Amino acid sequence: MLILSVLAFFVMIFLLATLTVAIAWMAFVKQTAEATEAARGRESEQEPGQESDADTPQEEASSLFIDERLSSVNFWDNLLARFDFVEIIKVRIAQAGMDWSVGRVTLLMLLGGTISALILSNILPLWAALLAGCAVAFAPYAYILHRRDKRFRKFLEAFPDMLDSLARALRAGYPLSAGIDLVAVEAAREVSIEMKKTSVEANLGMGWQRAFENLARRVPLLEVNLFISAVVLHSRTGGKLSEVIGGLAENMRESISLQGEVRALAAHGKLTGLILTILPVGIAVMMLIVSPGYMLVLFHHPWGKNLIAIAVACLVLGHFVIRKIVDIKV
Repeated sequence: MLILSVLAFFVMIFLLATLTVAIAWMAFVKQTAEATEAARGRESEQEPGQESDADTPQEEASSLFIDERLSSVNFWDNLLARFDFVEIIKVRIAQAGMDWSVGRVTLLMLLGGTISALILSNILPLWAALLAGCAVAFAPYAYILHRRDKRFRKFLEAFPDMLDSLARALRAGYPLSAGIDLVAVEAAREVSIEMKKTSVEANLGMGWQRAFENLARRVPLLEVNLFISAVVLHSRTGGKLSEVIGGLAENMRESISLQGEVRALAAHGKLTGLILTILPVGIAVMMLIVSPGYMLVLFHHPWGKNLIAIAVACLVLGHFVIRKIVDIKV
């Protein structure tokens, strides 16, 4: 038994060292590839006969240049290209407004889950260690979804103001293209980025209908689809687009106000679920301090670790069930 424990310890150390070396090597390759691409970009932008100035700030890369590579590591890029779920992750990263690559996210998920499962396998039962490893592996993707929802919420809060500005620009005699260019400069950052990208795509020959379709794909919100439908319908039938957009902005404000009231009412339920999740853990810690022998039975009994893992899993599951119940959609 002692020999097996020693062998398991050395195997775990070897795997951790291997993963560390692999991460460092991939980071080095990625940094080298980015430096090479940046150098090539500076050489292509430099005019003939003009010396390069290291102190001159470089312009930001245009959002129209799409990087189809999933990872800077060729092996990982070729492997990820074989799976369909990679496209979903790529879309979610773009919607979250993050500059992460799919290769970086998948490597974080794989390495984080593997290391967590190996470390927890010495503390928890095998099934619990695997579940915990899967939860840690899902954490980067959950963070991307959180950033995506936060960005969409900010976009939705600033979108009615942009529509009001666009309606005023149309009343002043501006065409739709010039009005969008005008309000994109003054809008909030989340709205400004998307509207500028839409305007550039339309002005470069893609057409407004195709540009609006791309906007709906980047920001899949009902309010954005209503705005696009109003603009497309106006281009076919005519009418006072400024009044339609002004009415949309007013209805969106009322909807956002109602959603805020619902979130305020649901905050009590979310806080209750959080307290009910933390309370058993706090009681267990207090019992370990006050009466350690009473709680250490769970660690020494053959079924103790299984019961602890089941209790933690039930707490986490109950927390998400409560949040799902109080998450009221309007």
